[in-house]
Amino acid sequence: MDSFGFGIVLAVLAPLIIATNMFVAVALFRLIQRNGYMGLYFVLNLAIADSLVGISITGLVTNELSTYRNHLPEMFCILRMAFVISPSAASILTMLLVAFDRFFAIKRPFQYFRIMSGLVVGACLVVLWLVACFIGFLPMLVEAFQQKSYGGTCSFFGVFQPTYTVTIFCIGFFPTLFIFIYLYCDILKIASLHVQHIREVEQAGLSGNSSLPHSISDMKAVRTVAILIGCFALSWSPFFIVSIVQALCQKCFLYDVIERYLWLLGLCNSLLNPLIYAYWQREVRLQIYQLCLCMKRKIFPLFHRENGPPVPSRDPTPVQAISSPQLQE
Repeated sequence: MDSFGFGIVLAVLAPLIIATNMFVAVALFRLIQRNGYMGLYFVLNLAIADSLVGISITGLVTNELSTYRNHLPEMFCILRMAFVISPSAASILTMLLVAFDRFFAIKRPFQYFRIMSGLVVGACLVVLWLVACFIGFLPMLVEAFQQKSYGGTCSFFGVFQPTYTVTIFCIGFFPTLFIFIYLYCDILKIASLHVQHIREVEQAGLSGNSSLPHSISDMKAVRTVAILIGCFALSWSPFFIVSIVQALCQKCFLYDVIERYLWLLGLCNSLLNPLIYAYWQREVRLQIYQLCLCMKRKIFPLFHRENGPPVPSRDPTPVQAISSPQLQE
């Protein structure tokens, strides 16, 4: 893929990431105002971080699409790449925080609702963004992570040393991936034991005949966890693994593959996150549906007038307080 084609892909991907995540962020904010569930602040932060990812790559679009490639100063290039890395790191760390939030809520539900106050949630988010900014701006603090011979082409490997790549990937990404998989597998294990207990009660004749809905719920839980882990791993693992190979093998020339293809695959995770983490929760899905109806009425007011007055809903508040921050369908 040449530079112009890469710029076209970024120009299409950036507004999609921004629009999708901002739309979900508005729906999440309205839902939080309605039910006050603190765990949704983490999902809201994920949508904001992914939106910033889309905003940060817009600066690369003009540089890629321009016929005359400007040779950026080294410090300006480091700043640009830092503003790309920081929200990406915040997005990955927020996914880990969402996983831990749901794990804690399922593992210790009584302690969860007692401990997870607004102050605790705010402190977690502040620490998360400080760590993400530290990861992104670390090369500005440590000159050893900067390339000694900067050629003027602003890219990840063009301005950063391989030691920085190995450091942030081995210390940051892979432990996050392993913790992420462990937490969600434990969540799935707890959910499976819960469903098994319900089936035992049903077989003992102490409950109604509702095994089919529970079986369907069990299958949905398995599918949800599998897609959560699969999308995250498949989106970012190729980029990180091949980047480490390139850092350790100086004779290997994999820069174009990493920066033109595998990085785009990782960016697609920022587009999938709002669909996975927000849309698959029933309360958020209903809130998004209500938001779409509200926008439709504002955009096409004459259409609704011609069809008569809107029929009042049987349930004026379809989005109720979330009883549990578990994976919901």
